[in-house]
Amino acid sequence: MTGFRPELRRDPPADLSDLADEPGLAARIREEIRATGPMPFARFMELALYDAEGGYYRSEEARPGRGGDFITAPELHPIFGELLARAVDDAWVTLGRPEPFIVVEHGAGEGALAVPMLRALPPAIGYHPVEVDERRTAVLRERLAEAGLAERLVDLPPRSKVDGVVVANEVLDALPVHRVRQRGTLRELAVEVGADGRLTEIEIDPTTPALAARLSDEGIELADGQTAEIALGLDTWIGDVAAALGRGLLILIDYGAQAAELYDPIRRRDGTLQAYVRHTISDDSYRFVGRQDLTAHVDVTAVQRAAETAGLTTLGVTTQAEALMALGVEDRLREIQADPSTTMEAYTLLRASLLRLLDPAAMGRFRVMVFGRGWPAGGSPKLLRYRLARPGSDSD
Repeated sequence: MTGFRPELRRDPPADLSDLADEPGLAARIREEIRATGPMPFARFMELALYDAEGGYYRSEEARPGRGGDFITAPELHPIFGELLARAVDDAWVTLGRPEPFIVVEHGAGEGALAVPMLRALPPAIGYHPVEVDERRTAVLRERLAEAGLAERLVDLPPRSKVDGVVVANEVLDALPVHRVRQRGTLRELAVEVGADGRLTEIEIDPTTPALAARLSDEGIELADGQTAEIALGLDTWIGDVAAALGRGLLILIDYGAQAAELYDPIRRRDGTLQAYVRHTISDDSYRFVGRQDLTAHVDVTAVQRAAETAGLTTLGVTTQAEALMALGVEDRLREIQADPSTTMEAYTLLRASLLRLLDPAAMGRFRVMVFGRGWPAGGSPKLLRYRLARPGSDSD
């Protein structure tokens, strides 16, 4: 769940000499290619990230964090979770303080967002984590228990529908994507095993007409030679998430853009796919299979269409910087600064973290997409109010 990472530390290049493919996974990918032919990139990305026995997000150790491969906003500083709690509390109050009211967090990791968020929320609001690997959930439960928050955990049966707020921070960017390239006609990129045994990229006929249909529906015409990514699984993911939401909000935070910007033939001629390992960025998707993250920018236009198809209402799209401003980041900074218990070291870390969170050249430009069901007509969620208060603002 990485992708565009302007927040990468400006340290000397990491030593990657000890890294290699996850051997079992790499072998299985080669076997499947030899047995069935070239593998669409979406299938390769699915295996590389989510294979039960060797995928990147199935490893024993969690990948995010300062000591991992990348760092997300919740790991950067607890203030992110504290401020997001204000959006959740606002939703709860706006809907009449229903009980139960539950925060469902997809990509919950080991609790970097949950702990500060729950500490700032009323005890009546519960929490349900969703993770692809149960080991992460077990660690998260332990962390919540250590923080005195174990009673906030709510176990939800499959296909249950709840009132609350569904949150996914940097999840959509890690959904498998098909890669396409315009060659007079649309071609799809696939993975083949070269003569030397290495994985290599080739062009094939599209494996599904849905690829061309997605571009056509969004009014996109790729330039000759242009490469692009299409996350067809987005519709299913959002449909499933929306089906579990009664009254409340779906908040999606990720780097991405509306289709016209995402597929710009000049700025995005080579697409947005990137790999991350040890805070190092690469455009080589085929090295360190199972040991590096793969990510692509999110198509905000496709997200909005999928959400509305699933019965949700688009309440607005803003940037992370604007959302944090709306949630009172400036007042919170002043409160922390005025607190006698705040050390210079803690304040310095907070200031540095906020620079990354708010800087439009870093995390500040991440998109915050907000959708609702049963939301009062004409009402605006708190985290959208900064944008709405700005003259001439729009929902880019």
